Amino acid sequence: MMFKAVFVALLSTATVANGFAPRRPMSVSRGGSLPMSTTEEAKTEGKKAVDAPPTHLGWDSHNPVDQIPDSLVREGDGPEGNFPMRSKFEKMCREAQIAITKAIEDIDGEATFQEDCWTRANGGGGMSRVLSNGKVFEKAGVNLSVVYGSMPQEALQAATERGVDRSKGMAPGERVPFFACGLSSVMHPKNPKCPTMHFNYRYFETDGGVWWFGGGTDITPCYIDEEDMKHFHGTYKEVCDKHDPNYYKEFKEWADRYFVIQHRNETRGLGGIFFDDQNDRDPETIFEFSKECLNSVVKAYGPIIEKHKNDEFTQKEKEWQLIRRGRYVEFNLVYDRGTVFGLKTGGRIESILMSLPETARWEYNHIPKEGTPEAEFIDACKHPREWV
Repeated sequence: MMFKAVFVALLSTATVANGFAPRRPMSVSRGGSLPMSTTEEAKTEGKKAVDAPPTHLGWDSHNPVDQIPDSLVREGDGPEGNFPMRSKFEKMCREAQIAITKAIEDIDGEATFQEDCWTRANGGGGMSRVLSNGKVFEKAGVNLSVVYGSMPQEALQAATERGVDRSKGMAPGERVPFFACGLSSVMHPKNPKCPTMHFNYRYFETDGGVWWFGGGTDITPCYIDEEDMKHFHGTYKEVCDKHDPNYYKEFKEWADRYFVIQHRNETRGLGGIFFDDQNDRDPETIFEFSKECLNSVVKAYGPIIEKHKNDEFTQKEKEWQLIRRGRYVEFNLVYDRGTVFGLKTGGRIESILMSLPETARWEYNHIPKEGTPEAEFIDACKHPREWV
């Protein structure tokens, strides 16, 4: 997921993963591979003495708190960078988390979100809001993460897809100091006529002043309803067109490429928008685009759930939903960069795996009969369509 649900997560879409190591890495000489001691490095002009990262970070490295601090972004923590943007992005994510969870509670009409907060002693933390066993939603989660730490260079491959070299000039094996903030979500309704929805919006910085934005919103139904897809995609096309006339085409195609279950040669769902490594214009400009995308989640998704939440369905349709959820699990655990990133950098496991449904099904060699609605859906997953 998240960086879904993690990056979730940073965070699928992905998701930001939560609670990374807040320490700076052991420094390695740029000219070789031998590590310098912190004492030796402190004597080296232009270098800073730093601690080696802990050997293990995981589910038990996060400190639960009764109330989250007013801000998890602290000036002076993490690599040098754009502190005002870090703080601004966190504020935007917090406001969106409150608004989106309130809207989903209203749609559900019965269940409420449980909130878990945690911090790390040296900076960062997060807030998960999860709804379970509602009238409409089997499970819905919206996770906020603010994370400082250092990551293996290979984890960068999970954090980003293209753009500038995030670890340029670093010696082999040297860890990369980073900051990340994001909001990620996955929502799994009970009714198979109601689609699952995922979103993730994130802001990254790494040592040396490198920064980028990423994110997206995508939809995973079990059946095709063209009017629903026109509404969902149309909402995000309208947002994209306001900021750049090329955005929707580019980001829709990016989503179709990214959300692919490669071992089955089919997409996870019916797409949406997805973007990463956005640093080609002023950061304030990209921030405003990310903000409008995030604030359009309820507008794009809410009316579809309201339309179908009381639809009748058969046991066969429910079983098909569970099979499609199995595909969702396969993508999130095998391919989602947010999940991989979170696991490689010691994220909070409950937040990383929040994106998974409570129930799923794997039926041996299941192939829908030709001419059925299920077969039509598979065709759309194998051959992405234009909806608007």
